[in-house]
Amino acid sequence: QLQLVESGGGLVQPGGSLRLSCAASGFTLANYAIGWFRQAPGKEREGVSCISSSGGGTYYADSVKGRFTISRDNAKNTVYLQMNSLKPEDTAVYYCAAAGFLLSIFTMAPSEYDYWGQGTQVTVSS
Repeated sequence: QLQLVESGGGLVQPGGSLRLSCAASGFTLANYAIGWFRQAPGKEREGVSCISSSGGGTYYADSVKGRFTISRDNAKNTVYLQMNSLKPEDTAVYYCAAAGFLLSIFTMAPSEYDYWGQGTQVTVSS
């Protein structure tokens, strides 16, 4: 069974940090580009960050640039999203997704992603 599972979400105060993990089972993550998306209540799903299959290319939305870092450990079949200096507006459900082929890591079109995790809640509040 092909599956992506996110973990690491939770409640954090503004200015705090969280590290999200996206673990794959049933397939080799190294063959896929991985994107992190988020969706806040009443808002559309937003592309946050993407990393190429090799890890050599990364993309960040302007809203998280300089605060979030995406990385991958293909030996552990896992991708991470380190989130620092969190703001209340970062509150959302965060999803990871795997794409076997992307025209570009910069567009973050959800339709290009083949597999999705169930999401993990991140709440930034004092």
